Amino acid sequence: MIVHKFGGTSVGSPDRFASVAEIVLAHHSPPARCNGPTDAGITAPREARPGGDGHRKGATVVVVSAMSGVTDQLIAGARAAAQGRDAVYRQIKAELLSRHLDVVEGLLQRSSRRLEVGGYVEDQLHELERLYRSIAVLGELTARGRDTVASFGEHLSMHILAALLRERGIRAQAVSSSDLIVTDDGHGAATPLMEATRVRLHARIAPLIERGVLPVITGYIGATEEGVTTTLGRGGSDFSAAIIGAGLDADEVWIWSDVDGILTADPNIVPHAGTLTELSYVEAADLAYVGAEVLHPKTIRPLVRRRIPLRIVNSFNPTHQGTRIVESPGADRRVLPAIISTTGLGMIAIGSCDDTWTLEMAARALQRLSESGLEVLMFSQSLSEHNLNLVVRQRDQDHCLTVLRSAFETGRRSPSPSGERLGEGGNPFRLGVKEKVATVSVVGMPGWDGRRNGIVSRAFAALGQHQTRVIAVAQAATEHSVSFCIPETQLHDAVRFLHRQLGLEDEVTS
Repeated sequence: MIVHKFGGTSVGSPDRFASVAEIVLAHHSPPARCNGPTDAGITAPREARPGGDGHRKGATVVVVSAMSGVTDQLIAGARAAAQGRDAVYRQIKAELLSRHLDVVEGLLQRSSRRLEVGGYVEDQLHELERLYRSIAVLGELTARGRDTVASFGEHLSMHILAALLRERGIRAQAVSSSDLIVTDDGHGAATPLMEATRVRLHARIAPLIERGVLPVITGYIGATEEGVTTTLGRGGSDFSAAIIGAGLDADEVWIWSDVDGILTADPNIVPHAGTLTELSYVEAADLAYVGAEVLHPKTIRPLVRRRIPLRIVNSFNPTHQGTRIVESPGADRRVLPAIISTTGLGMIAIGSCDDTWTLEMAARALQRLSESGLEVLMFSQSLSEHNLNLVVRQRDQDHCLTVLRSAFETGRRSPSPSGERLGEGGNPFRLGVKEKVATVSVVGMPGWDGRRNGIVSRAFAALGQHQTRVIAVAQAATEHSVSFCIPETQLHDAVRFLHRQLGLEDEVTS
């Protein structure tokens, strides 16, 4: 059995939904007979047959994300509702309704299922608007409310994909992961309770597989034991797939994205970037934690315990073998370093106008952002400059400013271009956006021509030679990875130069 997870870009349009259905058709074959029960009676089809693209074919579980951009819109609507901007959240609801109905119409136009699925979409979006109105009355977006709002996108995708698969002849059934993945009450980044989750997966999903039914499950979402909706953190659909795969003792978990696995650099910047064909769990985790967006940092953990391989594959190029992640890679694998870059970021600075800034104030700023479900990708604390610099996503920038303004209020706007001046107990604070930035991380791999210990110094030297302005640096207590914050305008040239200076141009073409 293989768990296939499809991300937001894989289901971003009617054509993409159709492509996902074709991929599932190529890989799915319900077990013809029972090969023997596992510890909870799950059929384990070990003799999987090759599919049309050369991959294995066997029993399948599908985990699906919200359509690309939908979760951001849902949360933006909730924030607007909390701020009393009724027209904004109503417009977001209308756009989401139109987009999902267009998908239903495009995929199921001649199907009797069109009215059923379209009705479900309309009911869900009307329920979303009622929830927005409740948030507006409350005047506050709680962590619990944010998770409830964020869960709508996955449920919509799940029902659309399940209906499409049934239309293509597969016995598919939509199942909400809120009925499967049991978590603590850490809203926004909940921790799964694996034993309780395993029990539910065996009780709910195993019988479906045994009957030849393909479960289509929501990613990203869980629920407490009391049934309160939680989410696993942004990008948590990968984590969901790993939890489900580990709980069902899957043969493998496949993450379908929009690139050919984990690459030596972003192919949008370096078109001929090479694929890292095989990695260890530890190597993949290192890449995920420095920002490899193709893989959620927490995804590896459940699979390591069960020794389940993970594969990163491209739904836009499904015949490519992608990147396989295992406990012990083969001795003959090709070893290459990777350059991980992240765009769409902004740097916010908050600090005092005198020497009153303290570590306690920095901790307060980070805590408030965390409580609001806002991700800080990198930060630097400069007591000599009396400020804290925060790297956040540009889509979250305005909300970050609102949260920090509240944490350090009271505010009168200062005419100074350096930002807003906030006063507290007679001590003024400054808050403002500094510039658009990007991050670049360089990660070496053991065995790369014996040069692991030199990767950091070579990266510093290359950026210095390129005259890249380094705004901030983050490095763990190792010599094999380093992350830089640089101006967004310099990102593409810097990544290309690094790729050449590290010798990757020759490596990937040889």
